[in-house]
Amino acid sequence: MFAVYFAKGKTAFTAHFPWRVSIVAFMANPPVLKEDVPALKETFSALTSDGFFDMIEVQALSQEAWQAVSPILSSSTVEVAFGVQPLVLMQGYNPSSLKEEERKRAVAKLVEVVRTAASRGVTKVAFSSGPDPGPENREAARDSLVKSLKEITAEAKKLGVTIILETFDRDWDKKQLIGPIREAVEVAKEVKADFDNFGLLWDLSHGPMLNEKPGDIKVAKDYLAHIHIGCTKKLPDGRLVDWHPGFYRPGAINGVNDVADLLKVLLEINYGGAIGFEVKPEEGQHWLETVQAAKGVLYSAYHKVLGEMIHG
Repeated sequence: MFAVYFAKGKTAFTAHFPWRVSIVAFMANPPVLKEDVPALKETFSALTSDGFFDMIEVQALSQEAWQAVSPILSSSTVEVAFGVQPLVLMQGYNPSSLKEEERKRAVAKLVEVVRTAASRGVTKVAFSSGPDPGPENREAARDSLVKSLKEITAEAKKLGVTIILETFDRDWDKKQLIGPIREAVEVAKEVKADFDNFGLLWDLSHGPMLNEKPGDIKVAKDYLAHIHIGCTKKLPDGRLVDWHPGFYRPGAINGVNDVADLLKVLLEINYGGAIGFEVKPEEGQHWLETVQAAKGVLYSAYHKVLGEMIHG
C-alpha cells in the first residue's frame, strides 16, 4: 500500500493506490525457488516489513520451508498466494495435454497444491496452461485445458480457493497454449459458467511477446483476477525472452509510461484484484535493487496517471 502527494494551487492532498500490491518472491530473489532457507527468511522478512506490499506470491513450499517462514508471516498482515507456474513450465505438468494420463497427472498435482494451499490459509493458486501443441492441435488442447480447469476448480471451490490462469507468450520463449488474451477469455467463459472461483492473470511483461497492449485486456474485464507488471528482455539479436529483467536494465521493454497506460485501463474497467511485480535481478545485482526500482516505477506511473486526471 502506498499513496502519492499532490498540490494544486494552495490545495494539497494525498491519493492512495487503489489496488493491493504483490510481488513474486521466487522471481525477486531466485534462491527462494530452490527453497534456500536463509534466502526464504531474508526475503519474507524484508517484504513483510515493507509497508509497500500487501501480498507475497511464492511456490507451494515444502513443509520444512513453510515452517521456516511461518513465524515471519504470523506477525504480519501480508497475504500469501501460491504461484505454481514452475510446475508447468519447469517440471512438465501439463493440464492441456492431449494424452489423458498426462492430463490426469497434472490435475492430480495441481489439486494436491490446492489442498496444501487451503491447509495453510492460502486462497489463491495460479499456474499456466501448458505448452502450445501447434495450430493443428490447439482446439483439442484447449478442450483438454478446460476439462482440467473445471476439475481443479471444482475441488478448489470446496476449499475456498480461487484458481488463476496466467497467459504467456506462444511464439517467443515459454510458448504456452494460452496465449492471447482473447483466447484466454473464451476458456474463462467456459470455466466461470460453472465455477465463480476462477480468473485470469495478465502480465505486462508478456504483452510485447503477444503483440498486446494494456488496452487489449478490456475484453477480459469480467475475468481478470490478478495483474503482473515487469519487463520483456530484448536480446541484441532481436529475440524477445521472458526473463523478467528489472526496470531500466539493458534490453528491458516496459517502463513508467507502459505501467501508467495499464493503470489507466485498470481504472477504466474497475479492476478489483491485486497488482504484482514480477522482476528478477541480473548478474551483479542485489535482489533488493530490482525490487526498489520496481516500486519507484509503480509510484511514478500512478503519479503520472493522477497528474493527467487532475491537470488534464
